[in-house]
Amino acid sequence: MTMNVNTFEQLKKACISTDKRIYEIAQEGMARYSEQSVEQVRAFAQRSLYAMKEAIQAGMQSKELSMSGMCGQDCHNVQNRFKTERAIFGPVFEKVLEYALATSEENIRMGKIVACPTAGSCGILPSALVAVSEEYNNSEREQLNALITAGEIGRLISLKVSLAGAVAGCQAECGAASAMTAAAICQLRGGNVSQVLNASALAMKNLLGLTCDPVAGLVEVPCVKRNPFMAIHAITAAELALAGVESKIPLDEVIDAMEQTGALMSPTLKESSKAGLATTKTGLEVQKQVFGE
Repeated sequence: MTMNVNTFEQLKKACISTDKRIYEIAQEGMARYSEQSVEQVRAFAQRSLYAMKEAIQAGMQSKELSMSGMCGQDCHNVQNRFKTERAIFGPVFEKVLEYALATSEENIRMGKIVACPTAGSCGILPSALVAVSEEYNNSEREQLNALITAGEIGRLISLKVSLAGAVAGCQAECGAASAMTAAAICQLRGGNVSQVLNASALAMKNLLGLTCDPVAGLVEVPCVKRNPFMAIHAITAAELALAGVESKIPLDEVIDAMEQTGALMSPTLKESSKAGLATTKTGLEVQKQVFGE
């Protein structure tokens, strides 16, 4: 069956008419587009999953600072705390924080990561997917289904809005990553198609207007610490959706609002480092220390 899917409403209708899940529609569509088999598409997703897990492990074992010296030891600090003081929300919460920081810090060390959808948001999806999968002993097949589901959410968002902070602020990077992650976790926990799309909508609409104002123009502050926050945000959205909580605004319209918000956002708050955190007194001092200006 050949079916073009360019909106979330079309995706939902395709799933209903064929009695398939989002990942099935997505992997079949990608197979047609790339002229490969579904097995080859899943093999590519598998390589991405392995790279995500490798980045987590590498980041967990390193305390190397970034070239600027601003970041690199947050994961280590969090791990040390959880050795003696358990997190209020339990072990999965601990893993999500550690894995998100580990991946994001591996990125600022120029290590290998998976941009999902961007390098600056690379810790959000892997941390939640891996931590939840470990807790519930999800099979690799189930993890791949969740990952492909997330990819389809990101693909459809990108058809409307460029996934770049310079175009629509961090709502297009960490916001989109959180929406993708919410879908992945909802799929992983047995959510139906409507619940998966609701999870994405709940995550995305509560991050509209998120600015991109990196200190010294580097993907470090606030980017690194934003990753664990957005991972937990995504899991919250998934839990709400699984409980039957629905977004009153459909996901397609949420993305329309995201596009509009990005267009209305000042260019000074879209990766230019000309406003917001980047131009605070401390932010400007950091820039001078890093670049000697």
